[in-house]
Amino acid sequence: MMKVSLRSACTASALTVLLLVGGCHRHRKSKSQPNTTAYADKLHELVEKKALPPEKVDTTKVPNLRWPNFSDYESIIKTFYDDRNYEVAWTRDGAPTASAKGFIQAFQDAAAKGLIPEDYDAPRWADRVQALNSKSEDAISLFDVAMTVNVMRYISDLRIGRVNPSHFNFEIPVQDKKYDLAEFVSDNAVDAADVPKLIAGVEPGSEEYRQTEAALAHYMDLAKRQGQTQAEPLPTVPKAISTGGAYPALPALLARLQLEGDAESNATLASPATFDATLSDAVKHYQHRHGFTEDGKLTPQTIKSLNVPMDLRVAQLQDSLERWRWLPEPYLHARLMVNLPEFVLRGYDPDHKLDFTMRVVVGKVMGQHETPVFTHMMKYLVFRPYWSVPVDIARKELVPHIESNHGYLTSKNFEVTNNKGVIQTDYTAHQVAQGAVMVREKPGPKNSLGLVKFIFPNQYDIYLHSTPAVSLFEQTRRDFSHGCIRVQKPADLAAWILQGQGDWDLDKVNEAMNSGPDNKTVSLKTPLPIVIFYLTAIVEDGGEVHFFDDIYGYDSEMQKVFSKGPPYPIKPEPIVPKTKEGDTV
Repeated sequence: MMKVSLRSACTASALTVLLLVGGCHRHRKSKSQPNTTAYADKLHELVEKKALPPEKVDTTKVPNLRWPNFSDYESIIKTFYDDRNYEVAWTRDGAPTASAKGFIQAFQDAAAKGLIPEDYDAPRWADRVQALNSKSEDAISLFDVAMTVNVMRYISDLRIGRVNPSHFNFEIPVQDKKYDLAEFVSDNAVDAADVPKLIAGVEPGSEEYRQTEAALAHYMDLAKRQGQTQAEPLPTVPKAISTGGAYPALPALLARLQLEGDAESNATLASPATFDATLSDAVKHYQHRHGFTEDGKLTPQTIKSLNVPMDLRVAQLQDSLERWRWLPEPYLHARLMVNLPEFVLRGYDPDHKLDFTMRVVVGKVMGQHETPVFTHMMKYLVFRPYWSVPVDIARKELVPHIESNHGYLTSKNFEVTNNKGVIQTDYTAHQVAQGAVMVREKPGPKNSLGLVKFIFPNQYDIYLHSTPAVSLFEQTRRDFSHGCIRVQKPADLAAWILQGQGDWDLDKVNEAMNSGPDNKTVSLKTPLPIVIFYLTAIVEDGGEVHFFDDIYGYDSEMQKVFSKGPPYPIKPEPIVPKTKEGDTV
């Protein structure tokens, strides 16, 4: 009896293993070419571990993953192998497939995509391939799971970025473009005849992305050249040097300006001691690319920027590529885009060709008034809007004046209403302080919102609007608002947005702004996608690269995350608005 029971138990156990790893009884879902299931039990064991433990192989010969914890991909990898009945995917007869070789090359070239080659085990694949010669079960199984993990990481990183934007409190619907990764890799990557072509199809299909990728390759080369020369930082100056002035390091300055192409490669110094017109023109071009005042003077700000190592410029371009990867359609080709650190709004035609740029004022760096990063649809405009004063602002800034002068609000273009919008003349400072009545600024050229606002309803109460404080647009650094975005040419923007919608043109827009009815809403027949974005490196048409200060510190935050390695924060996180409704002008 005991022998029969033992035999039955062994049979049951064997059947369990067969069912567990799929065997020949389970329906195969993968569209890839069938492969051997000879290593199914080992593959299953490695996948269930959620990591590749060093004790499974001799890691002096077959290195483990650089980042062995793939728990964030475990369920996807399990589905991948379930769907192919735990067949190996990346070897045939113990040798790497053509697709595996293609991805190994892609991992080694990952830096050209703004990624970190070590995240995909770039230095380890030669040893893994060599270990396959032994035909050992451990080497083949580890090679397969390691390749699956790294292909999935690589494709996902190129498709939607390494970090979910919500981790930085950015509201961008990256999930809208997410692949069913198990299916995509099994059906498209495993037998890919042209891996570079597959990768190109995974990446964002935008000219801005491609230009940034090309600029990255150029700046990686510049960083290498700069590292080889080991040039000393340029000496700082206490005040700006104009044409004709003296500077103690003119040859070094010229070499630095030539490095990025701001000075011609064949330019020479007219005098070894005088800051001349040729250098001034090169400095002016450099200032143009960095959003500085374009006066051609060698200012302390300009020298500080010139001393930024090329390695940091490379990092800025890497961060820009990461953010471009987050954008799904229609926002990848949005008609309107505000780049916060640049203080610029761009408008594009339906074919995504640049139509215009204009200056903007964005949220202050200090006081938690940073303009948030998000995507939305612009749906309507309001000409000659009211500004409803938030209760806390009214309490702090208006009530003290009301207490000493009941006519203060009237003298400053404000009026008071009840909660139904009916104007009140008999009110007290206490009612204003408690929010029992509401204060609003009347429409007109002195209104804080100017004469038009552009609405894309969102949880932050952020919108574009005009402003009476037009002098701020002359500043090179324009972070002065409480979060909303003030536009330099509101009439032009309104006419552009309303083109093709009835008889709206610039004349009619100016009439609506200057003499039309108050608080007039005009809905858009077709909502316009708008992106409030954050790029400290951007490539203009023609390949000219522009860099900007990391005003909100978002690049620094991103680099800190990347320095820790996978698994990166990929799960959606709650968005917590810093702005308060009505307190964003």
